[in-house]
Amino acid sequence: MLALNEDWRSGFGFIVTWFAMDRNGKIAVMVNNCYGDLPKALLAVDGVGELLDEISEFFWEESEEFFNYPDDKGGWFKVDLFSAWRYRKYPSMVKIVEEFEQGWHKMGNYSEANLAINKGLFVYHAVEGDNPGVDYPVGYSGVTEMGDYFRHLVPTVMAGVADFPEALRRGIVVSDSADFGSDRIFRNSDVSRVFTRMYR
Repeated sequence: MLALNEDWRSGFGFIVTWFAMDRNGKIAVMVNNCYGDLPKALLAVDGVGELLDEISEFFWEESEEFFNYPDDKGGWFKVDLFSAWRYRKYPSMVKIVEEFEQGWHKMGNYSEANLAINKGLFVYHAVEGDNPGVDYPVGYSGVTEMGDYFRHLVPTVMAGVADFPEALRRGIVVSDSADFGSDRIFRNSDVSRVFTRMYR
């Protein structure tokens, strides 16, 4: 378990997954890929590391405490932007989508695509790479920096806070301005300004 508190700083070696809700009540999984910042409101939560682990275990259906999983959404997914560095060996978007589909058929709940298909979650990844400029989100025309979050997977049937057990909802960071349906990029430097408070 990663120790998270208000003194935490992003850096190589520790990937943190956190959960956010936009102004429309839609939910996203945010994967910091080591370099993405975390909202100050989240880091101020007592025991936040354990809480994030519990939420992740719930959505991967590995929880030892929360067994009342929501019904499968039965939707599908769209790959929006993708990492130039991570997918550098893939010749086209078609091949990337095929890889997601194959992974879903093989691994089911344990595939990343299932987060969108049956859990109804948007998935954002942070720009990574071993040096600035190595990675960028393919399909985005603007300039990005390491740690900027880009929209990776879009669900066709979307989750809401009701899909979380009540005891875990306090681990969701809320934004009153973000719209996961249209916001493709969240600047690393703006994370705490955009995601300002915890769900109550």
